[in-house]
Amino acid sequence: MRLKTLSALTMVAAFGLAGCANPDVYSGDVYGSGAAKQAQSVTYATVSSVRPVLIQSGDKNPNAIGTLGGGAVGGILGHQVGGGSGQALATAVGAIAGSMVGSRAEDKVNQVKAVEIEVRTDNGENLVIVQKADRNWQPGQRVRLVGSGRNLSVAPY
Repeated sequence: MRLKTLSALTMVAAFGLAGCANPDVYSGDVYGSGAAKQAQSVTYATVSSVRPVLIQSGDKNPNAIGTLGGGAVGGILGHQVGGGSGQALATAVGAIAGSMVGSRAEDKVNQVKAVEIEVRTDNGENLVIVQKADRNWQPGQRVRLVGSGRNLSVAPY
């Protein structure tokens, strides 16, 4: 009974921590602290096309929580099977399978629905910006591009 409780707590903790990722950082309405009180350039453009995409967050530490948590839970559950060398094999298989399942689960938890917005600026340049899908952008819509380089977002005009 104690192992089952530990297994459940480990799983809840692993997925709870994975759910702490803040997907709003990909929104055009959210500015990082470094952008506050800083001048931002504004360019005006027209939306050419919009396509739904996914942003895979968690790139810096990919699947660590899901892999470790899933491996621990799988190992604990596998250890409850059989005895002797069969139990050791079941523990190893459970840990490997749990790691794979945990990694895939964390991949899905860390995906953010987004849009790829292609725009044509007033000076004729074509750009593509990917940001969280928190608005309905339409081809032909006039927009403002705020920021520059790696920190550019599309905002309503």
